[in-house]
Amino acid sequence: MTVRDYSPILVSARLPFNNLCMAETLTEKQEAVLKFIEEYQMHYGKSPTLREMREHFGVSSDNSILKHLKALEEKGYIEKDATPRGIQLLSSIKEKLDMASESVKLPILGFIPAGGPVITEEYVNGYMTVGEELAKNGGDFFLLTVTGNSMIDAGIFEGDLVIVNSKKQPRDGDIVVALVDNANTLKRFVKKDGKVYLKAENKNYNNIYPENELVVQGVVTALIRQY
Repeated sequence: MTVRDYSPILVSARLPFNNLCMAETLTEKQEAVLKFIEEYQMHYGKSPTLREMREHFGVSSDNSILKHLKALEEKGYIEKDATPRGIQLLSSIKEKLDMASESVKLPILGFIPAGGPVITEEYVNGYMTVGEELAKNGGDFFLLTVTGNSMIDAGIFEGDLVIVNSKKQPRDGDIVVALVDNANTLKRFVKKDGKVYLKAENKNYNNIYPENELVVQGVVTALIRQY
């Protein structure tokens, strides 16, 4: 399975609730209040209270905040509701929260030590958000950047990212991440005549026959290639 990029692109076209083609211009202060509401809703999933807005803008009276909220409502940028916080979630925030609830953030690891994936700054090169369908139990998955050309005949190239399930038990024919001689390798897991070895998918590379124990650190479940 090849995935170009499953990181959600969150596009927010700040349109008024009433879908007017020509939105009324906001004053600088109205813009600041709207921006604060957006950021607060995105962070907390709910609207700020009047007290929180008053404290944020350093004003002592509710009237100043209420004046701007009334203008934003009249211009169609917010809608009031019956909740104690009084402002509905903005449509742009609803969209972002819906997308976030259907996605999972996975760590991109550079090396996986003998004990298995370690999610610390020492080993994490970054994070990527993928669709939940690719990693339903996010805590069991990680991403690994492919190095080398030993798997090109399986369609896996240097620079690709593979999604790896660290809890899945390998089966014959699975592509796995394994630890061999204190180095990670990506190969096909093969069982033959009661023995296990790692098969390269490139005729120029040798298969790996472990002398001692073979440590499989996860099974590859998907591939991400960015163009």
